[in-house]
Amino acid sequence: MSTQVGNFEQPAEFAFTSEVMKMAKAHIAKYPKGRQASAVMPLLDLAQRQHEGWLPRAAMDYVADLLDMPRMIAYEVATFYTMYNLAPIGKHHVQVCTNLPCWLRGSDKIVDAAKRNLGIEMGGSTDDGMFTLSEMECLGACVNAPMMQINDDYFEDLDETSTESILTELKHGQQPKTGSQIARKTCEPIGGLTSLKSNAGKN
Repeated sequence: MSTQVGNFEQPAEFAFTSEVMKMAKAHIAKYPKGRQASAVMPLLDLAQRQHEGWLPRAAMDYVADLLDMPRMIAYEVATFYTMYNLAPIGKHHVQVCTNLPCWLRGSDKIVDAAKRNLGIEMGGSTDDGMFTLSEMECLGACVNAPMMQINDDYFEDLDETSTESILTELKHGQQPKTGSQIARKTCEPIGGLTSLKSNAGKN
């Protein structure tokens, strides 16, 4: 059974699969006896991954009960952190950072390119359920701005062309190159190292 909430249905029940339960127990085991509630964040993440990328209320209840904690606290965690999705999302969750460093480096153009390529606005999903587009405040890759996160992957040093190319590849079932799109090595300066370039003085 399920319950209709807004434009989507909430399942009446949720339970970890045996495989996911093993991962959940491994997380719980990291904390002292009586402190199992500390595992709420990774367990909510496991529940979200099992349930097509979003957290129904039944999943939050299940995690809270498993950890012997008030359900309200699980709701508070899930509604506070943007990593948890409380409604269905597309197969590819496109999260574009628009915070100051990314904005200074042209995130407005990245947003426009994503909207144009996907044909949706921020907060929307494509009709085929393949993409959801979201605006994020900061994703922690400021040095390689502008950037976006798609599911678990970071795409950095973007411009309009690379943004559209990445999304088009995903549309065709391909795996685009992750990380910097300008061949930058990790977060080094674009022109290469400026210090610690030799072993001078090393014994």
